[in-house]
Amino acid sequence: MFAHNWKLMLLVAVTTPALAQQATVVQGQEIASRGTSLGVAACISCHGAQGEGNASFPRLAGAGQAYLQAQLNAFADGSRKNPVMQPFAQKLSPIERTSLAMFFSQLKTPFPAVNIASITPEDAGAWLAARGRWVDQLPACSQCHGIGGSGVGTQFPPLSGLPAAYIVEQLQAWKAGSRPAGPLGLMPVIASKLSDKEMHAVAAFYAGQTSAAAPSPTPMPASPQNAERATQNKSKGGQQ
Repeated sequence: MFAHNWKLMLLVAVTTPALAQQATVVQGQEIASRGTSLGVAACISCHGAQGEGNASFPRLAGAGQAYLQAQLNAFADGSRKNPVMQPFAQKLSPIERTSLAMFFSQLKTPFPAVNIASITPEDAGAWLAARGRWVDQLPACSQCHGIGGSGVGTQFPPLSGLPAAYIVEQLQAWKAGSRPAGPLGLMPVIASKLSDKEMHAVAAFYAGQTSAAAPSPTPMPASPQNAERATQNKSKGGQQ
């Protein structure tokens, strides 16, 4: 009897820490709303109360978990550069990064994408987004990111409502080879076929794909320390 109980106690002692270290949405929400004791600022301070983003910081809400986790991991290992996000990601454990990705992926997308009713070649941004340029083997953005940039699956994030400057910055990073290629290695090839003018046109199109009827988010609490960090970070710029 004693031997049996001893083995049971040993099993509990071994497995309990592992279970306690599982990633959870609750843990992700806690980090997103309050940050961590190691100096990670609350994500909502820059990315919005419900991950909806703003003029300087991209929205996270509704992006696929695999995509968000891949970006946090890339910031953490240095393969994706950003002076704001890298220090924060490096202070998060792999489980904390997973928890954050889980949390933001399950938030409702705040900007329902607007379907493209009719476009013409003169509207370069909308045309490239919806139709691409097949003479140069340039696929339409909508083939991976959905009509109007609503996002597809867990790997292809929504683009609708993202700041135009942010979209241009990411396209330029892929073109320069300073951001990981992503699923199937598509984006560096696509970006290499876009001129600066076309990048800005596509970015302006997706930045405009928002809905006035989008729900107003319910703010989550952030500590004064995180609010102060956010003010400092906004002067540097952030990335999704």
